[in-house]
Amino acid sequence: MYQVSDSIKHERKQRGRRKRISIAVLTIAILFCQLILSESFVSNQKSTTFSRIHGTFYSPTISKQSTRKPTKEGVLLQQQSTRIVLAAAAAASAATPSNDGGDSLSFSQPPPTSKLQRFRRALPLRTMKRNPLDALDKLILQTCIPSILNLAVVPLVNAVDTFYVGRLGVALMLAGQSAANQASFTIFFLIAFVPNITAPLVARAVASGDEQDAQERVCESIFLCNVLGMLGTLLLVGFPRLVLSTLLLPADAPAMDFAAPYLRWRALGMVPSLIGATGSAAYRGLLNTVTPLKVSLMTNAVNLVLDPLLIFVSPFSYVGAAMATAAAETLGGITYIHLLLRRKLARWKLLLRPPSWKALWPLLQGGAAMLLRQLALNVGFLVATRRAQQMDPTGVSGAAYGITMQIYAIGIICLVGMQNAAAALVPSSRVKYGDESARQTADRLLGWSTLMGTILGVGQFLLLPVLVPLFSTLDSVKEAARTPTLIASFIHIVNGPVLAGEGILMGVGSYRALAMITMTYVASMMACLTFTPLGQRLDGIMWSILLSSIVQQMGVVGHYLKIGPLALQKVNGSNESKRDAVTVEESAEDTETAAPTNRS
Repeated sequence: MYQVSDSIKHERKQRGRRKRISIAVLTIAILFCQLILSESFVSNQKSTTFSRIHGTFYSPTISKQSTRKPTKEGVLLQQQSTRIVLAAAAAASAATPSNDGGDSLSFSQPPPTSKLQRFRRALPLRTMKRNPLDALDKLILQTCIPSILNLAVVPLVNAVDTFYVGRLGVALMLAGQSAANQASFTIFFLIAFVPNITAPLVARAVASGDEQDAQERVCESIFLCNVLGMLGTLLLVGFPRLVLSTLLLPADAPAMDFAAPYLRWRALGMVPSLIGATGSAAYRGLLNTVTPLKVSLMTNAVNLVLDPLLIFVSPFSYVGAAMATAAAETLGGITYIHLLLRRKLARWKLLLRPPSWKALWPLLQGGAAMLLRQLALNVGFLVATRRAQQMDPTGVSGAAYGITMQIYAIGIICLVGMQNAAAALVPSSRVKYGDESARQTADRLLGWSTLMGTILGVGQFLLLPVLVPLFSTLDSVKEAARTPTLIASFIHIVNGPVLAGEGILMGVGSYRALAMITMTYVASMMACLTFTPLGQRLDGIMWSILLSSIVQQMGVVGHYLKIGPLALQKVNGSNESKRDAVTVEESAEDTETAAPTNRS
């Protein structure tokens, strides 16, 4: 009777597991169908709505028209990409002063007369009335919230991977997974500088009505990502131990036997992941952040379904987490290719044709500086990870550092969403409305990002007693991760204005200045790790990151306020030059009008 009862319980568990898997697969199918149907619906919309607001948005008093004649496809492209901006512009043009004496921010608002007035305009939620959001607040939130949710899905799923591997109860597995993920991210982000500059380029092309230019920029980015991604995949799959020993682990490290096979399987998703990053950047350039969110939900749902099956049911054990991630990234890359072809943002002919040097120049011009920036960031964090991995041979410090960075990544990804919003909104606003509107948009983005960083820091601080035990069952690992995760909470507060400031620099094309600021940040972090006792302790590594983040904040915000293209002095000088030019033209017209009268 006892054996029959156990078999019945086992059968019920198996039945429940199959039911949950079926529900998950059905949910993925529904998401995919919804994604395709929504794209088809948007693509087949008539252009009557766009025509109704076309004059308001592209009025000659606001922006310059492209020299190319827009095609029907271009009109549909602009209709999808500018629907949020058009609504915000209409609301801003009808804005009136608020009852509390503050000005309602609009795209045509004059420059501030004092630092206090500029500070008040930059504050989000400036009034506690029934509707505290003005048009610019709504535009920022409608752009960044889907982007944040999209970006947040990935570290959450990676946290689930760490959770499942931690349930296996082997510290070296966690240390090996952490080292393999860091090596994979290092190679990936060295190549992913191309998608980072795709969004501003697409935003400028769409804002000027040039759909052909937007299509070419996307196809060139995907071609470069395919070439560079294949080289990175061959390197990681063929020589995982060489990469790990060069970047992170000693050749005889105990965690090497766990890290090498994990890295080999993890690398199989690099090319489709780069394609997905480019597709997401292209949609951000269209100010469409909902479609990337749907794709991310679908692909990461696949990852969540495959994780327990490949880790606990199959014989692959902890390596199953890497296999599940690679499979999900492959699905995401295929989905983005399909969507880009449907939205006329890509063509097979352009995807397979090597771009010319003239076409590559805008990508390489900003890409060289972005590559230098990514290289500096990777070197800095590789040094930090290597020190953590070498602190003790048991893998406790490496596992604790991996957990710390995993919790930190969940928060920092929200600020990266603000960075992406700034990189798309600032150039779009600058092309359509001018430098003054772009500066007001950038100020408000800084305000929102600072508020978000404060909320993330306080929230992580309060949730640490719950978060840390989720990732490991070992008391030694939990104790070692306690103080570093606490310091990571304060890093979020410092990083609030930093990430939005970086997005602003990307949006205005100041890639060289951004690279120099990032190199200063990494140099200060490496100096703390190398020449001070902070590099000898796990909490000291996080203190080094915190101190260097303060240096980075001073550089990014100082550049934007004082010497950047949107600095108040430069914007005011540009406006005065335009007014002088208008005055000269009016004087010339008056002289020409008066000349016939004098002759008569």
